[in-house]
Amino acid sequence: MRYAILSDIHGNLEALRAVLDDCAGRADAVLCLGDTVGYGADPLACVELVADRAQASVGGNHEYAVAGRLGMEWFNRYARAAAEWTQQRLDEDHRAYLGALPLISEIGDATLVHASPAQPDEWDYLVTAEDGFAAFPSFATRWCFVGHSHVPGAWSLGSSGPEHRAGCASLQSERGRRYIVNVGSVGQPRDRDPRAAYALWDAEAGWLQIQRVAYDVGTARRKILEAGLPRFLADRLAAGS
Repeated sequence: MRYAILSDIHGNLEALRAVLDDCAGRADAVLCLGDTVGYGADPLACVELVADRAQASVGGNHEYAVAGRLGMEWFNRYARAAAEWTQQRLDEDHRAYLGALPLISEIGDATLVHASPAQPDEWDYLVTAEDGFAAFPSFATRWCFVGHSHVPGAWSLGSSGPEHRAGCASLQSERGRRYIVNVGSVGQPRDRDPRAAYALWDAEAGWLQIQRVAYDVGTARRKILEAGLPRFLADRLAAGS
């Protein structure tokens, strides 16, 4: 079974469509790690497309905010403006759907979670080597897939010791090792590469690759500006920051 693992779409319909086109025929199913909404100008279309295509999804902090399950004071002023704008453009049914998404889920030998599997409702980021290694006791599966930081990376533990790979592009699993993988961001990468990021994971063969996909950044940026959202959210798309 081969999965396309998506995270942090953030209302960017152009990036989401490009990723779904790219993984068509390469993956048997789609998994989503949350933050489908926020920042971008197409929250409704992204929610409906993910709900239709994803075999399993978990909720992120932006879903929980627009559903009223997380206080807006948690966000900086740009994220808060986007969350409030998004909240007004989703009807009650869509907000209820987002609010009902679990924070953590298992599929096969993998744990899906938006932030750290340790207290996922605290929305801690996994960025440094120490962040990742501290999270291993909090899940029982061999694999754990996360998002939230928008930066790809991987951590592994085994008899030969810990390993942290910042900016991980691919890996082949080794017997006796466990893995945490940040799959990057579909709709708002922050690793200085503006292309959409997602992961292809072959559960049987045990390999994973981070895919990068070019998309129409100009259109996504224009929609943000036309919606009256902060210019900062549009400009950062082109810089991948």
